Amino acid sequence: MEVLQYAIRKLLGGIPLVLGVTFISFLLMVYFGPDKTYELLGKNPTQEQIDEIRHELGYDKPFMVRYGEYLKQMATLDFGASDSTGEPVSKVLARTVPISLALITPGFILGNVLGILLALIAAYHRSGPIDKYIMGFSVVGMSISFLIVVIAFQIIFSSSYGLNAFPVRGWNVHSFSDYLRYITVPTLATIFVALGYNTRFYRAVLVEEMTRDHVRTAKAFGTRPGKLLYKNILKNSMIPIITRIMFSIPLVVVSGSLIIESYFGIPGIGKVTYDAITTGDQPILKAVVGLTAVLFVITLLITDILYRVVDPRVSLK
Repeated sequence: MEVLQYAIRKLLGGIPLVLGVTFISFLLMVYFGPDKTYELLGKNPTQEQIDEIRHELGYDKPFMVRYGEYLKQMATLDFGASDSTGEPVSKVLARTVPISLALITPGFILGNVLGILLALIAAYHRSGPIDKYIMGFSVVGMSISFLIVVIAFQIIFSSSYGLNAFPVRGWNVHSFSDYLRYITVPTLATIFVALGYNTRFYRAVLVEEMTRDHVRTAKAFGTRPGKLLYKNILKNSMIPIITRIMFSIPLVVVSGSLIIESYFGIPGIGKVTYDAITTGDQPILKAVVGLTAVLFVITLLITDILYRVVDPRVSLK
């Protein structure tokens, strides 16, 4: 009951955040976004034709009326139809979001799990050769552009210049084996880059925890290394670890999938968003921006609940 009451309060408290984000993004899309009036008209249109098209597009309505319609669309999840294809935006999202989740989830999970494991090893052997090797690898992963990594991995694993073992582009998935073939290269590229950032962050958190009095006491009593790392260090470091993981989700879902899907030609929400940006497809952009803001609020809620799960001392207020 306490968790439910807190969730309701948190969701209601997140409404101003959603309104703020959607208002600013809508303002930018309306006043600085593309005007499709002249794309739909021929050469030398008359003022009457221009006024008619602007009325059809809703450009002649007051700003607050248009913003109110946008909020109604968010509440009903009915964003109209895509300007580019004419397909209902809800169907576009229903088709593309599952593809993006299937694409980025393995790399996201493995990138964090392996990052924590490497950070534990590096922290336990800090200042030693193992720590230096792991941190050196992390610096390499952080210093190379994600796009460069994607191109390099595609050449190595998918092209005739390399192993030529995986598909170069597309998403023709009809079985689990097809799924593994199509996600392998994007997942490896994601892990390579994510490990650099994740390992360095998690190592810093774990090293700080290792300086606590309770860890030194456990060492003095002869606690086994495995138990020491898990029970005394990792479990007490979960708050910042959870924070990093959870707050990465909205960013990864949109920006991470955008780069991978655009380059590999995978028809997920990232590819659709990229196409919408280049073509000025406002219904798609409004849906993605609005739902990203909602996802951020939900992430805040789940993060606070997870804090309570890993640390009973945290109060849900």
